[in-house]
Amino acid sequence: MLISVQIREREHFSRNVVVSVGVSHMRKTRVVFTDSGAKVNSSYYCNIVLEKGLLPDIRAICRHYRWTLQQDGAPAHTARTTMDYLKREHINFIKPHMWPPNSPDINPVDYAICVALQQRVYHQRQFKTVEELKRAIVT
Repeated sequence: MLISVQIREREHFSRNVVVSVGVSHMRKTRVVFTDSGAKVNSSYYCNIVLEKGLLPDIRAICRHYRWTLQQDGAPAHTARTTMDYLKREHINFIKPHMWPPNSPDINPVDYAICVALQQRVYHQRQFKTVEELKRAIVT
């Protein structure tokens, strides 16, 4: 018996891109990309991702509405300093101990939006640079 196996080399995109976005039934925020090589700890998350990235858009979109921030169990999201920041800024949020694990109904970003974005972006083409990938994500 002869078994023939064809192995195709696939170009691997060795760098990753970390994306944050706020999504509601009204609109979405702009996409916030984490700086290459950045350690996303509580300080980075609060000062860069939230304060300079997502919160200005969320506040503009929801200015006449009450809103609640949903996060996942990432260490930067559940850190005590992050919780203190959210309280200090008077941001409603779901506390980590109230967060149901792996719930597609309550975490649509992970279970629906990310999958749809990946399908749309990677269906178009393979990317040679991180900047090409970022442009495809935003458009």
